[in-house]
Amino acid sequence: MNIQNKIIVITGAAQGLGAQIARRLAKAGAILALIDLNQEMLSQLKSKLEGENIQSEYYIADVSSEDQIIKTFQSILEQFGQIDGLVNNAGIIRDQFLNKANKNGMIESLTLSNWQSVIDVNLTGVFLCAKEASKIMIKKKTPGVIVNISSISKAGNIGQSNYSAAKSGVVALTVTWAKELARAGIRVGAIAPGFIQTEMTQSIKPELIKQVESSIPLRRMGQPDEIAHTVQFIFENDYFSGRTIEVDGGLRI
Repeated sequence: MNIQNKIIVITGAAQGLGAQIARRLAKAGAILALIDLNQEMLSQLKSKLEGENIQSEYYIADVSSEDQIIKTFQSILEQFGQIDGLVNNAGIIRDQFLNKANKNGMIESLTLSNWQSVIDVNLTGVFLCAKEASKIMIKKKTPGVIVNISSISKAGNIGQSNYSAAKSGVVALTVTWAKELARAGIRVGAIAPGFIQTEMTQSIKPELIKQVESSIPLRRMGQPDEIAHTVQFIFENDYFSGRTIEVDGGLRI
């Protein structure tokens, strides 16, 4: 796909990977529909893009809410007339062991609320957004691309039962949708990032960052634009579909 003047929706677009993906695709000529819950940061991003003569609009929505997503995608359709691409980037973490004894011998467990909130955003949100985006593409008979952001934690990672389950599910959905939607000219791909230097990882203690970096063969964390570059590759390579690209500096969890 030549993404010049294509309408591309990005979830979790206000900061981190989402914002960098927006900048990368915008420089390639895309017109952006940005979705997030953080209106202040979305507004700031839109202003920056406008300063570079990049056309974009933002929408406040919770990706785990079916009603909000249906209304949001309808608004995008009304404003732009079609949707050519979707980047399912929105995600949260609520790390917790399934069960772990604390210093007092009490068992601390992964709570149902922490399990459900991650599944709701990281898996159900991907489903809801892909459903609405592909529905519009099919109705408008517009070939399109869906890129899902998974994680190398899809293979299972300590303290991340909820996150790993969701990200593994995203990979399975990618394969399934690539098979189902190909007849409509819609490609679906996924990216499984390793440790990327974003606002999310900045909250990690410095000593743990050093420990993480020492475990990565390339001895550094990835940069957001290295993921954004991979997103652009999936959009532009017309024979890529149904697969997940791991971008992790050689790290395998």
